[in-house]
Amino acid sequence: MNLNQIHNVYFIGIGGIGMSALARYFQFIGKKVVGYDKTPTQLTDELQAIGLEIHFEDNISLIPEDFYVENTLVIVTPAVPVTHSEWNYFVERNYNVKKRAEVLGIITKDTYCFAVAGTHGKTTTSSILGHVLFESGVDVTAFLGGIVENYNSNLIGSGKTVTVVEADEFDRSFLHLHPNVSCVTSMDADHLDIYGDAASIEESFREFAAKTSSDNLYVIKGLPLEGYTIGVNNDANFSAQNIRIENGFYVFDVKTPSELIENVQFGLPGHHNLTNALLALAMAKSYGVSNENIIAALKSFKGVRRRFSFQIREENIVYIDDYAHHPTEINAVHQAVRELYPNKKIIAAFQPHLFSRTKDFVDGFAESLSQFDEVLLLEIYPARELPMEGVNSTWLLNKINNPNKKLVSKEELLVAFKNSDADVFITIGAGDIGELVKNIKKTLHEKN
Repeated sequence: MNLNQIHNVYFIGIGGIGMSALARYFQFIGKKVVGYDKTPTQLTDELQAIGLEIHFEDNISLIPEDFYVENTLVIVTPAVPVTHSEWNYFVERNYNVKKRAEVLGIITKDTYCFAVAGTHGKTTTSSILGHVLFESGVDVTAFLGGIVENYNSNLIGSGKTVTVVEADEFDRSFLHLHPNVSCVTSMDADHLDIYGDAASIEESFREFAAKTSSDNLYVIKGLPLEGYTIGVNNDANFSAQNIRIENGFYVFDVKTPSELIENVQFGLPGHHNLTNALLALAMAKSYGVSNENIIAALKSFKGVRRRFSFQIREENIVYIDDYAHHPTEINAVHQAVRELYPNKKIIAAFQPHLFSRTKDFVDGFAESLSQFDEVLLLEIYPARELPMEGVNSTWLLNKINNPNKKLVSKEELLVAFKNSDADVFITIGAGDIGELVKNIKKTLHEKN
């Protein structure tokens, strides 16, 4: 497929975080971009603000008349149901209909491609790497699954030489990519509705890892893959050592296979973010970026929206919002917040994401949530799924081993936060809980 012959790009599900990065890219290179999504969000507002046409009704009459078969690419999200009228319109008329991952494969095929894979940490690691390369003057474009605070965008740069992409394991999407350098951040069980079991997930990651040679593969120490290893306080090839906290920053030394890099500073909390930063450092070094440039970029990286994102950070009240939607990720949030605020009372509000994921990991969710001082639970966000009998938030709530737990609606959440005597407030989840952040922030500021 030749992208030069494409004049128009139509997105079904344009408001998805990965889809919107592609939409920005195609608009930037001069294509006409139009899209559909189910509901308006902050992301769709931002896309409309830069001139993209978006509608929120599944109606074929809203497809522009000049979007002909021969000059239009249609990109569809897996979350769209098979009954979707616009999708069926394009399929029946033999339009070029592709998944996001297939399009990323086409874009990156002729570039030097860094691919970041893993069930957790993809977005933060690829964002750090994109930032390091861009700040170091590399001709790069990074397609990201989160809004990077430094750029207020999920697209960094406009380079044609180097690309950074998130390699998504969902429905084996990452096998469409052609990476020169890869990393794997984690291989926990997830998406069992697609894979069936953990062994199938591991096999898929092995297949992805085989796309690059072992001397161009970087993996967290302990994963069953051959490549350079990354770790914290261990004998990995790239290891963070002598870790301390100064003025809210981690300060640490990095032992590499050939040298010791001293006094690296990084501002994101949590040991999981140290490994994310180390992966980015190792991959940037593989491309020849200097230690000085890497150190400066790591220090200036401000984080990713909804990834341990400080909304309020004051002496007597803290509010953090996080995208965590797997027990391992919730544990990482808990570790980070306890390290920062060891003697504070912490209340966490969690919105489970997907019925299938809740069913598969209910005991893990219960265990991870039980660690907070107080837990508020919202109903499950269904995303692409239909309800499953017996799988609901009441079931999960009953498994949480914590006397201070409660099932709440979105409206009740605001009231509960307002009346809580906690010092640290956290909202957690990958659904539409993120749309509540603005009102929660306002409520907590008024309370303060």
